[in-house]
Amino acid sequence: MTLSIWFKSFSGEAAVATAVTKRLAHFGLTVRSDESFFHDGDCCLAAVSAVDATVIADLEKLSRSFHVVVLSVPKSLPRESRWQLLHAGVADVLDWTDDRIFAEQIVARVHRHLEIERLANDDSIRNLLVGDSPAWRELVRRLVEIASFSGGTLLVVGETGTGKEQIARALHLLDRRDHKPDLVIVDCTTLSPELSGSELFGHERGAFTGAVAARDGAFALADGGTLLLDEIGELPMPLQAQLLRVIQEHTYKRVGGNVWHNTEFRLICATNRDLEQCVRNATFRADLYYRLADWILRPPPLRERREDIPLLVRHFLEHAANGGSKVEVDPSLADFLLCRDYPGNVRDLKRIVMRLHARHVGPGPITIGALPPDDRPDGATLIEPWAEPGLLLALQRALDQGIALKEIGRAVTNVAIRMSLAQENGNLQRAAKRLGVTDRALQMRRASHGGLTSD
Repeated sequence: MTLSIWFKSFSGEAAVATAVTKRLAHFGLTVRSDESFFHDGDCCLAAVSAVDATVIADLEKLSRSFHVVVLSVPKSLPRESRWQLLHAGVADVLDWTDDRIFAEQIVARVHRHLEIERLANDDSIRNLLVGDSPAWRELVRRLVEIASFSGGTLLVVGETGTGKEQIARALHLLDRRDHKPDLVIVDCTTLSPELSGSELFGHERGAFTGAVAARDGAFALADGGTLLLDEIGELPMPLQAQLLRVIQEHTYKRVGGNVWHNTEFRLICATNRDLEQCVRNATFRADLYYRLADWILRPPPLRERREDIPLLVRHFLEHAANGGSKVEVDPSLADFLLCRDYPGNVRDLKRIVMRLHARHVGPGPITIGALPPDDRPDGATLIEPWAEPGLLLALQRALDQGIALKEIGRAVTNVAIRMSLAQENGNLQRAAKRLGVTDRALQMRRASHGGLTSD
């Protein structure tokens, strides 16, 4: 397999491309300058000699589609510039101080990235972690890297319904150990003080009234596999202390027993609480927190990944059909689902889609009549018939970010004026007619909106 990387220069150093191509070719990596050869998710090596607002904006846009590594040429970039680049979304910033080290770094990064992309795009992972939005795909890539290239504990922090259990199942699936048991899940909200020891550590026969036989607990059942402690933030302080030893040393005693047992498992903890704040409030042990948080993932709420809603709707409908004929959604209903608020996030969306599927009868798409009365919008909340999903997503994203109506109106007006002028080749009269305003009104609007031009 030929490995390729896209080289893009922001430095103006013509000799850099030649030197980079020659050096990386020696290590079996083909360097290309033609962007059309590459696809979303591929690697890009960007040569940068100075950082300004334009470079930051270009690299930020580039990083949404490509895995970008910045090459600092011809001399090392300042420390503050490096952090700016990282915040813009680039994966790393490297200096070219040693030919061999530089080349080996780039080749190793390409190999790692390709493996992450391969696993992240595997059907089994895509069916568990459904979504194509940039924020969601980046989270999946991070999960794959954590699961495949580390053995540490993972803490998943997010709102209810954001997919924390699905993330745990994906990590368990990515685990490369042979003959691993099923994912073991413990809901910490259901652990009673009286039975928590037995649930987690197991018990010996006769350890307490009703213990007629020995029983394995969660730590024994997870041996060789993965253990999810769901809603770990709800765990009472006494139980937190008991948990610390088994996480640190992977040894435990059954309730009523004197023998130490060994267990090896990958630990995942999930919570909708801010555990760092809980540590500050002395309601969660600091030593336990730092044992749980080798890695932290924060799945975004659905309002921050609305472009995934149509894909999730199709996924849930296929699941509900259970191998039967596929059902589509009427455009009016699709627009409603796209713009609706989801306090329960993906779980909330799934609940509505399953209710729609249950109420749908006959052939054809699911229509708005299948929406149960208690899920329908209040009043006559109508969406303009010309409003495409892309516009609805943009408006919803602006509302989610707290953008005021005046600012939204100004932005839409700017775009409409620019588009009409561009379509009419800058002719003010024809553009005004297209917009349904007078020439004078269009001139005034252009002036009040910052002297817009047709570029």
